[in-house]
Amino acid sequence: MFIQTETTDHDHVLKFLPGRAVLEGEAMTFSDEPAAQRSPLAARLFQLEAVTEVVLDRETVTVSKTLDADWQLLKPAIFGIIMEHFLAGKPTLLNADDLLAGEIRLLIEERIRPGIAAEGGDIRFHDVTDGSVRLELVDQGLAMPAFSLQIRVENTIRHYLPEVTAVEFTRPAPPESVSHGGLDLNDPETVAVKALLDEQINPSVAAHGGYIALVAVEDHVVHLSLEGGCQGCGMADVTLKQGVEGAILAEVPTITAVRDATDHAGGTNPYYEPAKDGISPF
Repeated sequence: MFIQTETTDHDHVLKFLPGRAVLEGEAMTFSDEPAAQRSPLAARLFQLEAVTEVVLDRETVTVSKTLDADWQLLKPAIFGIIMEHFLAGKPTLLNADDLLAGEIRLLIEERIRPGIAAEGGDIRFHDVTDGSVRLELVDQGLAMPAFSLQIRVENTIRHYLPEVTAVEFTRPAPPESVSHGGLDLNDPETVAVKALLDEQINPSVAAHGGYIALVAVEDHVVHLSLEGGCQGCGMADVTLKQGVEGAILAEVPTITAVRDATDHAGGTNPYYEPAKDGISPF
C-alpha cells in the first residue's frame, strides 16, 4: 500500500491519500479525541499528541498538527496508522450499534463485572443489534439467584444507556457430568424443570420479591424451596398448588409429584420433608 501526501495552503495541515476510498458521502471533521470516537481511524490519529484535527473525505485523510511539531517526525507514525487501518479492513465510521457496543463494554468492565466477580460469577458482552443487547452470564458460582442478578444488570445498563431497548441473557452450556448445587444436569427431568423455573416461572415470581429454587428431582418427584419474599408467605401453598405444580406437570409429563422443601418457619430443614398423610402439600 502506497500513501501519497499533498501540501495545503497551511504549513500545519497535510493531506494523506491512501489510494482507496476513505469515506462515502460528505466530508467529516473531527476536532478533538471525544468526537473522533465515531471513527476508528480518526481516533487512532488523535492518539498522536501533535494531532489537533482530522478531516475525512472521499479519498483523503487531512491531518492538522500543532505549530511546533515536525512533519518529518510525525509523518511516519501517520503513515503507519493509516496503513494498518486499511489493511485490517476496519470501517472508517462506526454505526449506532458499534458505538453503543463500545459504551456497553466500558460500562460492564467498570461498573458491572467487578460486582459480579465478587459474588462468584462473570458476565461477557456478545453483541448489540438495533439497541437489543446480548450478554452471557456465567452463574455457576453465584450464591444468589441468576434471575435477580439479571434484573440488576439490565436496570444498570438501561439507566446509564437509555438507548438500549432490551437485554437478553444467555448461559454457557455446562460441561458434561457437572452438578449444580447437587443437581444432576445430565438428567433430562432435572434439566427440563430447571429450564422451566429459570425461563418462565422465576421471572414472574421475581416481581413479588421471591424465588423458587430447584432442590432435587428424585424418582420423578420434584422438590422445591421457596426463597426471598416467598418464604413464609401465607399464599405460598396456593401459588405452588395452582401455578407452579400445574406448570411443571404439564411441561414434564414424567414428573409425578411436586413437593415443598421450604422451611417456612425460618429454621433449617432437610430438602425433603414428607407431607402429612403422605399427601403432597401442593
